[in-house]
Amino acid sequence: MDYINTPDPQKLSSLLNTLEQSHTLPLSGYEYLITHRSQETASILAEKAASLRRRIYGNTVYIRGLIEISNICKNNCLYCGIRKDNRECSRYRLTAEEILECCAEGYALGFRTFVLQSGEDPALTDEAMCSVIRQIKQRHPDCAITLSLGERSRSSYQRLFDAGADRYLLRHETANASHYRQLHPPDMSFDRRMQSLQDLRAIGYQTGCGFMVGSPYQTAATLAQDLKFIETFRPDMCGIGPFIPHKATPLRHMPAGDADLTCFLLSILRLIHPLTLLPSTTALGTIAPDGREKGILAGANVIMPNLSPCAVRKKYELYNNKLCSGAESAQGIDSLAQRMAAIGYEIVTDRGDAAAYENSRLQNIGYAQPK
Repeated sequence: MDYINTPDPQKLSSLLNTLEQSHTLPLSGYEYLITHRSQETASILAEKAASLRRRIYGNTVYIRGLIEISNICKNNCLYCGIRKDNRECSRYRLTAEEILECCAEGYALGFRTFVLQSGEDPALTDEAMCSVIRQIKQRHPDCAITLSLGERSRSSYQRLFDAGADRYLLRHETANASHYRQLHPPDMSFDRRMQSLQDLRAIGYQTGCGFMVGSPYQTAATLAQDLKFIETFRPDMCGIGPFIPHKATPLRHMPAGDADLTCFLLSILRLIHPLTLLPSTTALGTIAPDGREKGILAGANVIMPNLSPCAVRKKYELYNNKLCSGAESAQGIDSLAQRMAAIGYEIVTDRGDAAAYENSRLQNIGYAQPK
């Protein structure tokens, strides 16, 4: 992705001020910021984003315990290491008891949100997942449950919600239909992905979406569409991270995304939607040694250490060399706390529901919901 670093200073300043004050830009404005990205602009955006997140959330970083419950997937996404046709992938599926054991360990470590993530595994039926959700809620009634299980029917989403699931993460991957087709096989549908997000929101989930930064065939224009989609959809959570190729996928030879561009976009997302829960992702920590810290300094406020059984963590390899130990693991929470403290932040065990801030803090920052 090429950038032209000769912007009109007055136009650039106007766009930055408008974004900060109104939390919205036209598509052309987002594309202009991306096209004319520079270190100076990134620093200005990061300062504005970090200031805004501090006014809403203080210096807190919310932690979520990530449990990767299955790497079996029926899909063949062209970028994903657990795609169906990857014969090199060593498959696994956690039992209900293993999932509950992960939650028990996480609870003892201080986690109050559990993220159950998997490939689109046909064995994870509504009956099986509802049973697990109910048992987690019975044992840990003060905890939130986030699901990231891919596309399901609206009736399935409803049953999982009724069983006690609070949140659902479903990355839209890209807001451009043509770009979506370049990243997915013909049997997957851009319209279905977008409808799934609308279904989740209508049911009442705290709903998260997101996209890869630097994914193959991505342009400044498609990234601008992603930002505009976030602006209009207004997700409770938004997960973005750099594209990292996997050696056993059709896109294995494509270049990886960029940590600096990811942080640049994190800052813009914070300014677009001040309340959103914005993770500094494992992919960002994988592509840069200090990626986690850079993400937080750019405006992110969530980290999801890995709570999966140690024996399977390497098997959930969506991309090459994914981190899952040290400060990336739930057991490394003390190390993570030290790393956050070194940049002026502290990790907290609060569930961190964005909706809880709607009435109590919006007036304090002079924030008005965009029409």
